[in-house]
Amino acid sequence: MELYQLTAYQLHEMLRRKEVTSREVTGSVLKRIAQVEDRVHAYITRTPDLAMEQAALADRRLQKGNAGPLTGIPLAIKDLICTRGVRTTCGSHILENFIPTYDATVIEKLKDAGAVLVGKANMDEFAMGSSTENSFFGPTRNPWDLERIPGGSSGGSAAAVAADECIASLGSDTGGSIRQPASCCGVVGIKPTYGRVSRYGLVAFASSLDQIGPFSKDVRDAALLLQAICGHDNRDSTAADVPCPDFTKALIDNIRGMVLGIPRECFREGLDPEVESAIREAIRTLEKLGAKTVEVSLPHSEYALAVYYLIAPAEASSNLARYDGVKYGFRAKGNFDLMEMYQETRSPGFGAEVKRRIMLGTYALSAGYYEAYYRKAAQVRTLVRQDFEKTFNQCDVLLMPTSPTPAFKLGEKVDDPLQMYLSDIFTIPCNLAGLPGLSLPCGFNKQGLPIGLQILADHFQEEKLLRAAYAYEQNSEYHLRKPAL
Repeated sequence: MELYQLTAYQLHEMLRRKEVTSREVTGSVLKRIAQVEDRVHAYITRTPDLAMEQAALADRRLQKGNAGPLTGIPLAIKDLICTRGVRTTCGSHILENFIPTYDATVIEKLKDAGAVLVGKANMDEFAMGSSTENSFFGPTRNPWDLERIPGGSSGGSAAAVAADECIASLGSDTGGSIRQPASCCGVVGIKPTYGRVSRYGLVAFASSLDQIGPFSKDVRDAALLLQAICGHDNRDSTAADVPCPDFTKALIDNIRGMVLGIPRECFREGLDPEVESAIREAIRTLEKLGAKTVEVSLPHSEYALAVYYLIAPAEASSNLARYDGVKYGFRAKGNFDLMEMYQETRSPGFGAEVKRRIMLGTYALSAGYYEAYYRKAAQVRTLVRQDFEKTFNQCDVLLMPTSPTPAFKLGEKVDDPLQMYLSDIFTIPCNLAGLPGLSLPCGFNKQGLPIGLQILADHFQEEKLLRAAYAYEQNSEYHLRKPAL
């Protein structure tokens, strides 16, 4: 088995015992990238020289016995997380040549942990999309079927893990952008509780929804990466000042007595029959392990999609106003007055989906419409959150599909925004409520495409997510299957 095929904790044991070096591990990953990247296109920017420098530094730490579980482990980072001295584009023409002068908090934490950065992963422009087809740099392809999407917006981060082009990665989740691509690519993805991980240095899409989280090959690696990046940060006013537990202690193969809630609204028209079959089989597996199941209801979840597509574009309209050609990023050439310069910069600088959402959000916030749209959406958001609060009085976690279908073909939904938006119908309520969510592989359809099981828990109850996910993973083998690239 090649080094790039191993998990972070397997490599950690080998590095700790000095059986391999970080430079050898990093070299193996870089070799793998060279072999398959022209077909997958998981990266916008690759950093091989920086990676080898960081690997050498990690090897010196390892020699001194000063090594944590991520020391010397090659990671990919979604290209909207600021990395000092390394281009950060957000998948957009308007930031095509932007190089941050500082690191995001999560990058500082990973550097402190001794991790190695192999590149910045492709994504839908400004995280707006469910397929990674909206990137200015071209689409990422699903390693399981190169004619299909990897999910979005963190499609590059998910595809890189699935294709063994990194050991693990970071993405961001605003409406499902970690969990949905994790499902499409057959990997594990965690969206932490809102406030669990600092957003300092994360380029904002919708500030009340965005959250950074890990992708990995299995649940243990996801726990290790989440452990490394969580914690309070004074530079982020939304970061919660709550203790960060040792998530690895939740990794026990025992869920006897756990109560699993099954929302009846999630098994509805539009759910692919093979997806439903895989989810119900996963539920039966967990029942056989001693968990109890109870049917629950999330009555306002049917409004979540409409609420999201008012709140998220409204916040995007505000956040993206800063890209005006004045301070940084792309600026149109010519002799313009101020308004002309804005127009000539922003029109070609943003892609069609970003412009669509800016217009939606600006309209929802405009005089005369704010009360009817944005304010009403915020009120319904409260009802969605209250539904979850009632539900978690009855159960420990919720089980449901991550995505209504497996990965669809590239180009299939590009001209139908509503169908594209429906890809996130099961993931969006979690973001509106600020809950933690996890997706892990629970099956494959007849075409060999992965299917993801989504698990949700109450605020700051990531241990329950990990416990249920780990128990299922230990009693299934879907996470062990690899795409034949």
